[in-house]
Amino acid sequence: MLTDVSISRLTRGRAGRKTPDDIQSLLFRLWIVAFALKMVGSSWDVAWHFKWLRDDLAPPHLLNVVGSVLAMALVGLHWYTGFGVDKTAKRLLEVGIAIFMVAIPVDVINHRVNGLDITSWSPSHALLYIGTALMLAGCCRTAAGHPVVQGVFFAFFLENWHFPAQHQEYGVLELRSWDAGRPYAEPSLLEFAAKQMGRPVDRVMVEEFSLPVSDWVYPLWTLAGGMLVLVVARRVIGRRWTATAIVTGYLAYRAAMWVFLDLAHFPASLLPVFLLAGAVTIDLCFHYLPNSPIAGALLVTMAGYAALFAQAFFASAPPYAYAALPVAGLLLSIGWYLTSRPLRLPPAAERIGRPLRR
Repeated sequence: MLTDVSISRLTRGRAGRKTPDDIQSLLFRLWIVAFALKMVGSSWDVAWHFKWLRDDLAPPHLLNVVGSVLAMALVGLHWYTGFGVDKTAKRLLEVGIAIFMVAIPVDVINHRVNGLDITSWSPSHALLYIGTALMLAGCCRTAAGHPVVQGVFFAFFLENWHFPAQHQEYGVLELRSWDAGRPYAEPSLLEFAAKQMGRPVDRVMVEEFSLPVSDWVYPLWTLAGGMLVLVVARRVIGRRWTATAIVTGYLAYRAAMWVFLDLAHFPASLLPVFLLAGAVTIDLCFHYLPNSPIAGALLVTMAGYAALFAQAFFASAPPYAYAALPVAGLLLSIGWYLTSRPLRLPPAAERIGRPLRR
């Protein structure tokens, strides 16, 4: 339940001013609501685009807009009052929401000019992810000293990072539905995509629609980038099993959305269960190999790849290139090493209020 805060207390001030506990708690809760709305709307949007033609006013878009409007209002509140942020966090929030708001009309224009945007990896979509990532980075900074809240923001960050990879997780089952003679995509969507590709509606076209990127992309994005997000979260929060808890929460959310979308007769997706192996290995490495980022990165990469292989063998997984294993290990090693330097975070108890009370 949200705390009642008098408007008269939201006075003009500079970033970094001491924030009362009830105002800080309200800000955290509102940010969580904003990102939750954006996340649910985005998850629904992926399934929507694997079934129907794009629609600017589709329900998932509107749900995402509500979350974005709330985020914009919160950025304005931080800017005006200075509550809940230091200068760095304030800057991250402002730049993030600016990029996101620019990305919306850019994406609409892109669709008007180029038609169906078949992949999640397009430049206009990347602007949306980058804007959201910067806002989440600002929120993670504001939550210093509040491990549970900070963990929630890092879970949102992981979801935002992993989001484009869902194209492959949906695409595998989309292609399988075609092979089974019961395609998820409506005929109008397949015909539109085929016309844009300049070929008939056949399996080659459906495969290009469903899995449009190289087999290198998925393992590099998830096992280098996704694991690095968890490494940073584990280091910043500093609690045991931080990475494991974040991935568990993310997978629980994806499973719940899978049930909701299935009940609503939307396409299903694969769940990236293999991420859990990498997360557990990260937590173990921080405990038993605290000063060995290179060894930790190699162990995490091997554990993640082994789990991805097992998921593909026993259930199903998106296509992945074995040759990407050493590249993913190298990228994660570099990222882990670079993020192992001393952190400079705001003194939360003095500048941004005390931990959130339950």
